[in-house]
Amino acid sequence: MKIYRHVSFAFALLFAAQLTTATEPLTLGEHGTQRELFVDGHLIATMTGGAKQFLHKPEPREVVFITDAPWEGNTSAYYTIFRDGDLFRMYYRASHWDTAAKKETHREVTCYAESRDGIHWVKPKLGLFEFNGSRENNIVVDGLGTHCFVAFKDGNPACPPESRYKGISRGRPVGKTGLYIFESPDGIRWKLTRDEPVITEGAFDSQNLAFWDAHTLQYREYHRTFVNGVRAIMTGTASDFINWTKPVLLKYQGGIPAQHLYTNAVQPYGRAPHLLIGFPTRYLPEEGQRVEPTLMTSRDGLHFHRWLDPVVPESAPKDRGGNRSNYMAWGLVEIPGRPNHLSVYATEAYYTGPDSRVRRFEYRKDGFVSIRAGAEAGELITKPITLGRLADRLTLNYRTNQGGQVRVGLYQPNGTAIPGHSLSECQPLTGDQLNQTVMWKSVNGNIVGKTNADISHLRQYHPAVQLRFELKNADLFSLQFQPWLR
Repeated sequence: MKIYRHVSFAFALLFAAQLTTATEPLTLGEHGTQRELFVDGHLIATMTGGAKQFLHKPEPREVVFITDAPWEGNTSAYYTIFRDGDLFRMYYRASHWDTAAKKETHREVTCYAESRDGIHWVKPKLGLFEFNGSRENNIVVDGLGTHCFVAFKDGNPACPPESRYKGISRGRPVGKTGLYIFESPDGIRWKLTRDEPVITEGAFDSQNLAFWDAHTLQYREYHRTFVNGVRAIMTGTASDFINWTKPVLLKYQGGIPAQHLYTNAVQPYGRAPHLLIGFPTRYLPEEGQRVEPTLMTSRDGLHFHRWLDPVVPESAPKDRGGNRSNYMAWGLVEIPGRPNHLSVYATEAYYTGPDSRVRRFEYRKDGFVSIRAGAEAGELITKPITLGRLADRLTLNYRTNQGGQVRVGLYQPNGTAIPGHSLSECQPLTGDQLNQTVMWKSVNGNIVGKTNADISHLRQYHPAVQLRFELKNADLFSLQFQPWLR
């Protein structure tokens, strides 16, 4: 009996500790102005009625790239795309497979392309490496590392100019298989940083990648491995890009099935740098070796929330239902002329044609996952949130359909409405806005400028609040407390 009492008491203490942790207010960054997306359950306390989380798919746009050069071909793959000032840079493997003879027709090389608009790409004649007797090509790496070379521009302020661009890729010299690192002063002329691999634990036949995380001030890497025969993802960190921590497996929310994840495409989300967005490719070997990009997000780089539906299904145009014909490129960029959107890129026609293609897709900014309600209105209540010292107003990224609206009220953690800022006093939000300031009605029912949106005075009396949203025929994508311009 004493044993059971001790066990019960221990569980009671554990439950109390969990309850205390669960009710501690969330802090939205140092000043309380961190943008928050609804890509996981971090903000959500309850959802009722017709409210639910909804996974969005990017809209397919134009084909932007065709691998039709003699040194390219139908198995060109593992694309990296990033914006570098006014220039967009692309790196990719160029290769071709003779499907009849079942063999490669030429060696793999790493190529480079560039663009001013993210749509029209140029393959510059760099003159660095010879292919079939000519140097008029866009090859930037030849030899070790060409199978899955990935490049990025290093944002570390301590990075010397001669290694401002960094690369990582698999190498397989006898007895030295692993991930090797590269450096370049201009993103064109590359050299090995070390003659030895810096990461050796894993299976590296994939688009392994690394980047500087400006939020946590460290380098992160993500690479492939196997767990009981299933393709999985590992991660490690480094302060210098050379000496990496022992890699560990990513962790996912409970109940998620173990699935083959071939690539990962993890990157910091620029509009909310504390969030990592990944587009891992789910590999389906039992279905003709099909692949389809999915979505996952993380707040610490290790624990990820995975969504199971594909974000680029094979039904998206076109030629992406075959063997390895539907990979997401590593890249999430804003292109000129589309200020409210973000572009991603995915491959098609792998193996099937003389060439392969890259197509652009488009998300609304923050538009990966929304809180959605249809004709049946729904309600979302957030966890308690600390009002930071610069949290002067509340802004929302939302969209309503015909007859739809969004309202939000501020409440004390005990459920009591904060006078003047309740749900019923909120001016209904309609239309389609990325950054709309929320207004509440004054006592006489009128809206009188800034004063009805200003919540800065609430910090003195209500250091933590819960937001209560009411949605009908609407999507809510993100929220952010912002300061007034001073």
